[in-house]
Order: sequence, then structure tokens, then C-alpha cells
Amino acid sequence: MPPVTSPHDDGFAAFMAEASPRLAHTAWLLTGDEHLAEELVQEALTRTFLAWRKVGHRDPYAYARRALVGRRAGDRLKRTHEASHAPPAIPDPATEGGHGTVIDRDRLVRALATLTERQRRIVVLRHLVGLSEQEVAHDLGVSVGTIKSTASRGLTQLRQVLESADDGAHHPDDPSR
Repeated sequence: MPPVTSPHDDGFAAFMAEASPRLAHTAWLLTGDEHLAEELVQEALTRTFLAWRKVGHRDPYAYARRALVGRRAGDRLKRTHEASHAPPAIPDPATEGGHGTVIDRDRLVRALATLTERQRRIVVLRHLVGLSEQEVAHDLGVSVGTIKSTASRGLTQLRQVLESADDGAHHPDDPSR
């Protein structure tokens, strides 16, 4: 006998198919770890499904994104933040085949790993996912002022890390080359 489904299940299945790649990309940027990103997406989608009757007619992607961001446990983040090497890149159809793009993504992931948990969340949501300051503040439960100041400090640190990486990569006497 086929499983019993409801109209809510069908709507959720369509939502999940559409939202999963975006959620996975956001989770990977937040964690820098492919497996942890997959786990966070599954948890976020589970929470969204359980609340589907309430959120399905509103903005289910925003709900799932908040669930994803909220599920980043501190101990898991410390492991990612303290890692001395960058995690493997998660495939992105938009960048497949572009060697330079893969290198840029690797540099970005390494630079993001130097940020604090809060800075990384804010920089990713604000500047890589493209949310407004108000949306990020709502997702994280902080003030817009906190978003502005933390993003500013995080971007400054990212620039410094990326510039120092550029300096090392272009130094002709670099013994590691």
C-alpha cells in the first residue's frame, strides 16, 4: 500500500527540492565542513517540516535559514574554527570547471575560518547570502547595530587575511613554492 500523503507533504517536497541547494551552500559557508553542512541542512529541513503548517504559507526559506543558523552548536563550530586546514570544497554547479574560481573559493573558506562564530555568521548571511541588515538581525536575534559593527570588523579581518595570503602567494623568495 502506498504511503499516505497530505497536500502539506507535496508542498514541502517542492520547497525542499528548491531550497536544499541554497541551504547547503549557506551551511557550507557557515561551517566550512561538507558533512556538518549536510547535517545542519537536514536538521533545518526537519524543523521546517515539523512547522510546515505554520510557515508553509509564509516564507518557508527564511524559517529554514533561521533554523539552520540557529542549529550551529558551539562545540561543532570550535572544531571547524580550530582546524588548521581548509575543508574540501562542496561542489557548486555554477563554478564547476573554473579552476580560478575553485582557488578563490578555497581562499575564502580559509579566510572565513579565521573569523569568530558571530562574525562568520553575519558576514556569510549579509555579504555572501545577500540578506539585508534587518534580515540578518532578525535571523540571529540581535540588533541592526550589532550586525553593522560585527560585519565591519569581520570584513576588515577578511581583507587582512586575504591580503596577507596574496602577499605570500606572490612573494618570489617564498620557499614553500
